[in-house]
Amino acid sequence: MDWDKLRIFHAVADAGSLTHAGDKLNLSQSAVSRQVRGLEEQLNTNLFHRHARGLILTEQGELLFDATRAMSKRLDAASARIRDSEEEVFGELRVTTTIGFGTLWLAPRLSKLYEKYPDLKVDLMLEERVLDLPMREADVAIRFKEPSQADLVRKRLMTVRMAMFATREYLDNNDSPTQIEDISDHRLICQSTASNQVGAGLNLIQQLLMYDVKSLLTVNNYFGVLQGVLNNLGIGVLPDYLTQDFPDLVRVLPDVESTEVPVFLAYPEELRQSQRIAAFKDFVQDEIITYRKQQRDA
Repeated sequence: MDWDKLRIFHAVADAGSLTHAGDKLNLSQSAVSRQVRGLEEQLNTNLFHRHARGLILTEQGELLFDATRAMSKRLDAASARIRDSEEEVFGELRVTTTIGFGTLWLAPRLSKLYEKYPDLKVDLMLEERVLDLPMREADVAIRFKEPSQADLVRKRLMTVRMAMFATREYLDNNDSPTQIEDISDHRLICQSTASNQVGAGLNLIQQLLMYDVKSLLTVNNYFGVLQGVLNNLGIGVLPDYLTQDFPDLVRVLPDVESTEVPVFLAYPEELRQSQRIAAFKDFVQDEIITYRKQQRDA
């Protein structure tokens, strides 16, 4: 099968338009159309439904697009490996992690990575959905659960626990809880039980809700929970990695906490020799060491 035709087909399927694909490929619309028709003749099938508003893939077109999309990701991975220098760190690094960890812990520390590697371009992809690393949806991930795929390199970074926090101002103006039952006298700020979150955090929230909590604020990520706590709305369920960066937070009922949540760094086996991955891994590990030291000294 002609790779040039497949490459042009992929561009058209991705853009949904001959004109837009031609602009991307620096080809005329007629040249793109000829290549697509040639591929359809070669395969003896229609790959697109053609109508006035653009092109829609047929069932056969969807099958071929799935294949060319996988091929494209593999080629991107190979290209990235080839570009990786043995001595220099440069180019794009796509990092995925949760919204809370990425926003509250990782992003504020990235200046140190850029200071050391100014030519690195980090694409920080924050979402609760677990991206597929072997399919190159991202290059490296920080996850709060050990990855299940066999073809990933993984390293356990640290553990965190979910606990309750409030500001000193809030506790000065309200009766500070002395036992877990007292949580019913306060507004609880937490992630919704329907939100995608670590199981240990969900278990702690469900435990607290058993104590007839009369006022509740739920948010779908920890960044929102933190903002509620910092603005003195109540007592929030938050990860303990926030304690160094937000000194206004005061631990409430220190004996009430979740089980340990393991934190893993993972990346595809094919990127084991990547200098960008190595630089990011070393950066995160150094920051973890600093974080642990601050915890011990606190």
